[in-house]
Amino acid sequence: MNKIEIDKLSGCCFGVAKAISKAEEELQKGGTLYCLGDIVHNNIEVERLEKMGLITINHEQFKQLKNVRVLLRAHGEPPSTYEIAKQNNIEIIDASCPVVLGLQKRINKKYTHRTQSDAQIVIFGKKGHAEVNGLLGQTDESAIIIESKEEIEKLDFSRDISLFSQTTKPLDGFQEIGELIRFRMKDGAKFEFYDTICRQVSNRVPNIQEFAAKHDLIFFIAGEKSSNGKVLFAECKKKNSNSYIIHSPEEIDPTLLKDNITIGICGATSTPKWQMEAVAANIAKLRPHLQMEKVAF
Repeated sequence: MNKIEIDKLSGCCFGVAKAISKAEEELQKGGTLYCLGDIVHNNIEVERLEKMGLITINHEQFKQLKNVRVLLRAHGEPPSTYEIAKQNNIEIIDASCPVVLGLQKRINKKYTHRTQSDAQIVIFGKKGHAEVNGLLGQTDESAIIIESKEEIEKLDFSRDISLFSQTTKPLDGFQEIGELIRFRMKDGAKFEFYDTICRQVSNRVPNIQEFAAKHDLIFFIAGEKSSNGKVLFAECKKKNSNSYIIHSPEEIDPTLLKDNITIGICGATSTPKWQMEAVAANIAKLRPHLQMEKVAF
């Protein structure tokens, strides 16, 4: 007997789910609603909301708008976005993740109250990522962004360093970078390490490893733009070489669906549960003669 199991701990994190729910709520009120950037790094979900009336815009288009409603997604925005909204009489529907907003406040406080003007605020994150842009804005664009441990060479270890992280980065990688910087600090310079990783995201790693290891075949569904999806799928692949990433429920290769195997379906923090359900439904459609037991959420 074949069994399909949907990982009950996969799916949108709290911040993304909150943003999607807020968009649906505002769209039901009628009128035009814009969203600054893709509401979630998942093309299928973006298209679903656009069919409901959500209009996705970029920052250049945002600057040209006046007297409209604009939703801010979970990633957060820099202070300049709020200033433009104020100048252009734009009503902001703020769906920024509370965890991200808390991190923005911490970085801004450290920047505003730093005791030395040459102290370095360092952010471990992906350059150009929406969340990182919002964090950078809290320091008047002066923070140093590092994407890997190799990039710590750009730091001055004779000056104070305060290290923060994009909330969705891997915890082990962040801790390793922290230890490498601590070891390199020179006499008199102070190093402060702020653990700003979102545990709802970081805890997905051990769970997804365990889930992948107990199945014969894994389908991981995520948007092509999802950084988190790439990270979590890599963890699946480590534990189960028979893991495949798909970007829509229709991408399943039917030749992979052998007899008498267990199939696991999981996804990123930007993958809505309905998409994993759709993958399960498509598998059942492709192999209707197989008896499948679906483990629901």
